[in-house]
Amino acid sequence: MNERRRITGVVTSNKMTKTVVVEISRTFRHPLYRKVVHLSKRVKAHDTLGCQIGDQVQIVESRPLSRDKRWVVEAILKHEVRTADTAVTEIVAEPVDAGVAVVEPAAEAQS
Repeated sequence: MNERRRITGVVTSNKMTKTVVVEISRTFRHPLYRKVVHLSKRVKAHDTLGCQIGDQVQIVESRPLSRDKRWVVEAILKHEVRTADTAVTEIVAEPVDAGVAVVEPAAEAQS
C-alpha cells in the first residue's frame, strides 16, 4: 500500500459531475483546556463510484485534478438509501478488498 493519506467522511453534496463534497468531522480534546473540540472540514473529491448524499466514504489524496479537487473517492463504506417519504435507512456495504476470496463451506455428503 502507498503512503497517501486516507480519510473517512460523509458525502454532503453530489450535484457536480464526477465530483462530491465530503465533510470530514474530527473530535479531540484540547491539549491545554481539556475541553472536547469538534471540527469539520469540507473537501471536494473525484467520484467515479456514484456516491449519494449521506454515504460514508473513504477518500485518498491525489495529484491536483482541478482548482479545488485534491482527493479521490476510494471506497463507499456505508450506503444510505432515501425513500419517497424522506425516511432514511442505512445499509452497510462491505468494502471490496483486492485479493480476498470468499470461501463457502462444502456441503456434507450424505450416504
